[in-house]
Amino acid sequence: MCHVIVTCRSMLWTLLSIVAAFGELIAFMSTDWLVGFPRTPDAVFGPHGGAAAAGEAYRPTLGLYGRCIRLPHLRRGVLCGPYAVHFGEIASGFWQAASIFLAAGILLLCAVAFISVFTMCFQSILKKSIFNVCGLLQAIAGLFLILGLMLYPAGWGSDKVQVYCGSDSGPYRAGLCSMGWAFYTAMGGTVLTFVCAVFSAQAEIATSSDKVQEEIEEGKSLICLL
Repeated sequence: MCHVIVTCRSMLWTLLSIVAAFGELIAFMSTDWLVGFPRTPDAVFGPHGGAAAAGEAYRPTLGLYGRCIRLPHLRRGVLCGPYAVHFGEIASGFWQAASIFLAAGILLLCAVAFISVFTMCFQSILKKSIFNVCGLLQAIAGLFLILGLMLYPAGWGSDKVQVYCGSDSGPYRAGLCSMGWAFYTAMGGTVLTFVCAVFSAQAEIATSSDKVQEEIEEGKSLICLL
């Protein structure tokens, strides 16, 4: 018989798991990892990475595989899209490695987020606690995300980044660029991932408590506890 068990701690863990997966996925797909120095669409790059031109200035953005720029002939605003059609066209080998680790971590987080929705009905898998299994997967995903975020700044010395950040940019040195919201979102999602991994133990305790067992023995199929 399927018992639907809902507790505050298990629901909170489910919501946080979904938020962590969604945040990391949005950050990975965003172009706002690096925000370039102000320039105009027809800017002329100087020897020190500066730009000189008349007109309204804007700040282009650069992501792991995409970018947002404004073209002189484009009147409808900023053009965003991938600069890398193939994986080998990503700005640097460090960014390629970072993309692999981040994608692996996000894949695990999305899998856990999907499974977490069904933890109200199923609390075990192959005689193992589903919360403990998911917590372990979240911890592994967090390690992948950390590796990706550590490798990402190492690619700031690539030619692609120097176009956006000036010639002063280098590994772990952003030059004239500033960090965009996507980078901070990825960092926050990584912290939240480890919080979820730890909190999964509390979700397991809440759904296997004595109160839950008493409700099951009474024959109830829907169990809601604080």
